Amino acid sequence: MADKPKSRRTAAARPARKPFARWAKVFLSELAATSNISAAARKAGITTATAYDQRRHDAEFNRAWQRALCEGYDHLEMELLRRLRDGEIKPAAGAKKGTRTFDNATALRLLAAHREAAARQRAIHSNQDSEAIIQSINAKLEVMRQRRLAAAATPEAGPDADVEP
Repeated sequence: MADKPKSRRTAAARPARKPFARWAKVFLSELAATSNISAAARKAGITTATAYDQRRHDAEFNRAWQRALCEGYDHLEMELLRRLRDGEIKPAAGAKKGTRTFDNATALRLLAAHREAAARQRAIHSNQDSEAIIQSINAKLEVMRQRRLAAAATPEAGPDADVEP
């Protein structure tokens, strides 16, 4: 079988790709800000297919993509928390002024979803605190040992000196 010549049409129809380094930073920054892949691709001047292709073939880009999405979801969560805490001003039917409303059901669901993560962070923090306490106790014990050794080494130490055998 003879090889078919490549079509000029497909090569011409495909737009030239921007170098990865140029668009990746813009794409990842916008992805972190919006959590929106299409918006990030538009801002970077690429297609979503280009972004997905890069993610499939580049493990480091995939990790950066995941970090950017996590950051984006953190931003969304903070915005939701702000709205849940401050409430939203919604106009009442027929009223000239709006009233502040709070979405308690969503707030409770969000708290329930994060209860385990918050408990885990408290445990990590508590564990770090206990490690610091143990280190402090060990340092104090070492100072006491050094004093005892110094007292035992001096000739004035008589039979009443508190020295370890």
